[in-house]
Amino acid sequence: MTQTLVGPFLLERDIKKSRFLARAIPIASIAEADAFIASIAAAEPDATHHCWAWQFGPHCRCHDAGEPSGTAGRPILQVVVAQKLDRVAIVVSRWFGGINLGAGGLVRAYAGTAAECLREAPKEELIERIRLGFHCPFSLLGIIQARLPEWGVEAEPPVFDENGAWFQLLLPQALQQDVCAKLTDLTSGQADIRLIEDEPTPA
Repeated sequence: MTQTLVGPFLLERDIKKSRFLARAIPIASIAEADAFIASIAAAEPDATHHCWAWQFGPHCRCHDAGEPSGTAGRPILQVVVAQKLDRVAIVVSRWFGGINLGAGGLVRAYAGTAAECLREAPKEELIERIRLGFHCPFSLLGIIQARLPEWGVEAEPPVFDENGAWFQLLLPQALQQDVCAKLTDLTSGQADIRLIEDEPTPA
């Protein structure tokens, strides 16, 4: 089961006089992840490093931000993957305390801080949602509008034309077949149902 974070979360650790501060958020887009990382770097220029990673569907990125290659960004990303999280961005900031940790120590410090932060952060199941569009005649408008809330779908306000109305629905992917069958049934096959987007939409 894939999960994401309910909201922002942070955790701080002191390791051999260095201060490590992990901050994680749920993200709705890659641009949101980039903006989050940039905002932390801009707000706290006194930190020695702002190492980060994000996962968004099949896309992921990480960065060592000046630490030795492979000692920060990738260990943070591996924690995200190991905890089966998606649509998450995390930044681990370090304030150097004067004691060198060595490559192994850095990996343990960054991965450990990220892992503890993400373990403790409140999470929720990530439900893939899709958009369906369909047209229905005026004669069926009332019954369609009455049924949609019962089916566990969200409907945007209908767009009217001379023959009826266009609807756009947002629903869990798992309900797609059931909702399509009900619409087809209810409209005696008159509803022209189509998938609006190929890419699933995050809950």
